[in-house]
Amino acid sequence: MRALITNDDGIDSVGLRTLVRVALAAGLEVTVAAPHTERSGSSASLSALEVGGRLLIESRELDGFNLPVAEDTVRADLGDAVDAACFRDPVLSAEAVGGRRPPEAFAVHATPAMIVLVGVRGAFGLPPDVVLSGVNHGPNTGQAVLHSGTVGAALTARSHGVPALALSLASARPTHWETAARVTDQALGWLLTHLTDHSASRTPVVLNVNVPDIAPEQLRGLRPATLASFGAVQAEFGERGEGYITTTFTDINAEAEPGTDVALLRAGWATATALTGPTEASTIGPRSSS
Repeated sequence: MRALITNDDGIDSVGLRTLVRVALAAGLEVTVAAPHTERSGSSASLSALEVGGRLLIESRELDGFNLPVAEDTVRADLGDAVDAACFRDPVLSAEAVGGRRPPEAFAVHATPAMIVLVGVRGAFGLPPDVVLSGVNHGPNTGQAVLHSGTVGAALTARSHGVPALALSLASARPTHWETAARVTDQALGWLLTHLTDHSASRTPVVLNVNVPDIAPEQLRGLRPATLASFGAVQAEFGERGEGYITTTFTDINAEAEPGTDVALLRAGWATATALTGPTEASTIGPRSSS
């Protein structure tokens, strides 16, 4: 099975390499195409740097993708649709990926959604069977998923018939990548089982996964969650001067609704939320008489 891996933190991010290691250990045929620099907050924007009508890409050689992590794992609880057999111990050493060479990788002068758009149409080889986006530096929770380049890439894949995972480690300066690798392995196992057990005619799934930045032994597990009514930070207008304005970003410490991604993350759970793309409202109200 072919996987296209991207992110919004850029080709050099630690989270990208964590995701590559997990995907290789799962036996996927991996191609990496990620922004050449950070494109956080780009949502599903389709912007790119073009010269003479050509989108700029650079071949890159990945390093550090085969660093080992611990062999044990934490069980997930994603409901009746998930069979325990889909979970593997994420032994992500070089031996676990069969001594394979690093995957083909491209630094692309574009947003992650634009990268996925051209990727699913064969820009980087055969079209992928699945798109993996992340692992993001920082949470993508609540209504703030609207602005996430990580989530935007996954939803772009879905809009073109390709299932996707969006994965985030919930800290601006994350340190517990081993925890992220374990949860990523579990979520990927669920997705691959879902693809095997269900008809290809079904609507492709997007799973948005957030992992608390805590040690593996502190992680309580992986649970389904709804989106909170707010994200991790609040953007505010700062000041307006001659020819400029400023903005500030502050952490939101309000109490989160029970069962939401924000509430469960705070309680030490990793969370998984199924997302869809743009949908119609059920009604726009009665027509006014003229």
